[in-house]
Amino acid sequence: MHFQTPAGVWLSGARAAFEAIAQGPGRAPWRLVYRLTAPVCEAAYRLVARHRVAASKITQRVLGPDPEPPRYALARWLFLRGLALVSAVAFLSFWLQLDGLIGSSGILPAARLLEAAKSQLGSEAYRSFPSLVWLASSDRALHAWCAAGTAVSLSAFFGVLPGPSLLAAWALYLSLGSVAQEFLGYQWDILLIETLLLAALWAPWRLRPRFENEPRPSASGLWLLRWLLFRLMFESGVVKLASGDETWRNLTALWWHYETQPLPTWLAWYAHQLPHGVQRFSAAAMFGVELGAPWLIWLPRRPRALGFAALAALQLLIALTGNYTYFNLITILLCVIALDDAQLRRVLPRWLTSRLAEPAARREPRAKSILSVLALAIALLGTVPLTSMLFHWNPKPLLAAYRAVGALRSVNGYGLFAVMTTKRLEITVEGSLDGEEWREYRFPYKPGDLKGRPRFVAPHQPRLDWQMWFAALGTCQENRWFLMFLSRLLEGSKPVLGLLDNDPFPDGPPRYLRTRAYDYRFTSFETGKGGAWWRRELWGDYCPPVERRLGP
Repeated sequence: MHFQTPAGVWLSGARAAFEAIAQGPGRAPWRLVYRLTAPVCEAAYRLVARHRVAASKITQRVLGPDPEPPRYALARWLFLRGLALVSAVAFLSFWLQLDGLIGSSGILPAARLLEAAKSQLGSEAYRSFPSLVWLASSDRALHAWCAAGTAVSLSAFFGVLPGPSLLAAWALYLSLGSVAQEFLGYQWDILLIETLLLAALWAPWRLRPRFENEPRPSASGLWLLRWLLFRLMFESGVVKLASGDETWRNLTALWWHYETQPLPTWLAWYAHQLPHGVQRFSAAAMFGVELGAPWLIWLPRRPRALGFAALAALQLLIALTGNYTYFNLITILLCVIALDDAQLRRVLPRWLTSRLAEPAARREPRAKSILSVLALAIALLGTVPLTSMLFHWNPKPLLAAYRAVGALRSVNGYGLFAVMTTKRLEITVEGSLDGEEWREYRFPYKPGDLKGRPRFVAPHQPRLDWQMWFAALGTCQENRWFLMFLSRLLEGSKPVLGLLDNDPFPDGPPRYLRTRAYDYRFTSFETGKGGAWWRRELWGDYCPPVERRLGP
């Protein structure tokens, strides 16, 4: 290869290749890359030059038959609309449960939290609890915040001000998460918050952008979202090994996972019956995907497609056996941007791709350079959880910056089921008017009735049912929210009762409440006679019995 610079200087070999690339807008740093790696680059160039035919075949195998540089306009279009729809579902799901969870008569009232934070922390409370709910925290206002979050999410879905709409959705979901305490503190909640922020940086910031007229998506936004996907999946594998849990290390974790996960589906019952050898192989394959496939998303076209297939298939299998709300959907959407437009056009229906003509390859506006700097800062902060897991060390300035932005929940560490639970305790709540006859409060989705078939409920998350699973992992005294839940039942709170499947005391609240913990296990093909999905044994009382005070 030979290249003549505008000054008339002739270059050859690897230096000519780098100089040709550096002539493009914003690509001057490639000259520095060459200066730092010149001996290696020239040696590689000579190696390829001596084996051109073999190198050409390898290139076609890795890059595919299309030699054009990958474009991501269609990938961005799909990702942004999918994320906007997931965001709308998340707001709607929480909105339906809002009164019983954080309303004035709910389990953990948001207004009461903010009052306590202000009295104890003073002005520091605003930084510790970054939330628009400070402006208004009444029940009507909380409904308005959820309505606004749903509206801006749908606005992004329909392509109206996608960038500002996604940024507004980020601010609103963060605001609700800051005041909902346990009920909006799951990993998919922080994953949604982080993804919304990164998507807002990547999205067009026009009133109603037309697909064919949009500049090409910024590389910094694309790589930042891939970095999130990498961290999400790789950390999920690392945390299982770093925890020291023996069930993960000897590949027996899936012997218990299907029956002890929070809300299994009915397919989990069948997965639990698989031979132990299959369960071990499945655990090994899971580690292979979580620790290996994320590296493929940084490689050329065909390895990226393989990484997409492995990661997306894992998420689909998880979704079939467990209700993890919209976690699997967000992860699959992040996997989509591992594919470029040429790959997507080959698999998407023609009626869709025909409406989305190939846009002109124009550069993003200059203002995007500011976002690139912000993206670099976010990317550096994202290394903190991963390096902490791997090396138990981080530079002090970087660690201080990570802690400073922690309340924003926008740069996070991930890793579900670091330690596998091998026992499933389910808490039952019973009430009585006289201390003799007891009636049970039933939950709509968590295991209770032994003949009740586990249900599919995702992407909706019944957050009280989920929190009951976490309560069983600790003691009654460790779960302040559970004591508040019992208090609301003794008061006969209608919003809280609305979260349950029944009200066994329609004429007034009970005088006594007792809670018991049962060890639940799946039945088997041999023991599952009579249509029972579960079997249980009484473990003991979870909380001491409580009594409602009568009179003043």
